[in-house]
Amino acid sequence: MPHSSETVALAADGASATIALCGAELLSWRVAGRELIWHGDPAHWPQRAPILFPVVGASAGGAVRVEGRSYPMPRHGFARDLPFGLVERRPDRARLRLGATNDTLRYYPFRFELEVEAVLAADRLSLRFTVTNADDRPMPYGLGFHPGFPWPFDGGSPERYRLVFERPEDAAVPDITAEGLLRPGLRRAPFAGRVLPLNPEMFEPGALVLQDISSRSVRFQAPGGSAIVVEPDGFRHLALWTKPGAPFLCIEPWTGEPDTDGFSGELCERASIRMLTAGTTAEHVVTMRFAER
Repeated sequence: MPHSSETVALAADGASATIALCGAELLSWRVAGRELIWHGDPAHWPQRAPILFPVVGASAGGAVRVEGRSYPMPRHGFARDLPFGLVERRPDRARLRLGATNDTLRYYPFRFELEVEAVLAADRLSLRFTVTNADDRPMPYGLGFHPGFPWPFDGGSPERYRLVFERPEDAAVPDITAEGLLRPGLRRAPFAGRVLPLNPEMFEPGALVLQDISSRSVRFQAPGGSAIVVEPDGFRHLALWTKPGAPFLCIEPWTGEPDTDGFSGELCERASIRMLTAGTTAEHVVTMRFAER
C-alpha cells in the first residue's frame, strides 16, 4: 500500500502538533516545549500514534469473513498505512479523510469514509473520528487510537509512574496469544483502587486489555504530579501496552477488540464489533491534555 511523507503542522497558544497524511498519524504533540508523543525509535517500535480501522487487533487466520467470503486483514486494519486527503485546514485544526478504493475493497468489502479532525489548544489536543457507512447494507467496523507516550516523560524512574482512573475498573484482563488473539482465561492487572502502579515487567505477557471501562478519563501521572490525561468518548475498551524495556507507554481507546483464538465466524459476529446502518455515521472522540504539577 502507498505511503506519503507529507505532514500537516498545527499551532495554538504555544502548543504544536504534526500529523502525517499517511494514516492521519499524530507524529508530534508539544506543550510548552515538552514533547508528549513517543518519537518512533525503530529499535523499539517505529510507529507513534496509529489509527486502527476497520478492525482493532488481530483477526483469526489473518482474515475476516463477510457473507461467507474471506478477506485478508492486517493486524489493526489498513487505515494506518494509507494516505488521507486533507479536506480542511486552519492554524489550529485540520480535517483529514480516507475513503474506500478498489484497493481497500479487497480487504474490506464496504464503502466507507473515515474522517479525523484534530483541534489543538494550549494544553490539549482533541481528535474526532467520524465513521460513515457509504454502502447500501449494514457495515461492521472497529476503531482504535494507539498513541505512544514517552515513559518517563517528566523525570524519575518508570516504576514511579502510575495510571489514575476516574472510576474503579475490573482488574481481570484476558490472556493474549503470541498471534495477538484473545484467549479464554484471565490474568489480573495490579490495581490498587483507582490506581494502577506501572512497572515495565507487567507487560511481558502482552497488552493489558481493560474491557468495558467505566472511566471517562485516565491520568498517566509522573512522580512529581504532572500528567498526560486521556479522555475517550465513544470507546468501549482501553488497552495498555509497551515492549518490555522500551521507554514508551501506549494508552489505547478501542471500540472493538481482537478475535478470540479459534474464532471462525463472520466479521459482524466479532466481539464488540460496531454496526452502522447504510448512510449513517458514528463519532468517537479522544481528548488528550497535559496537566502541570
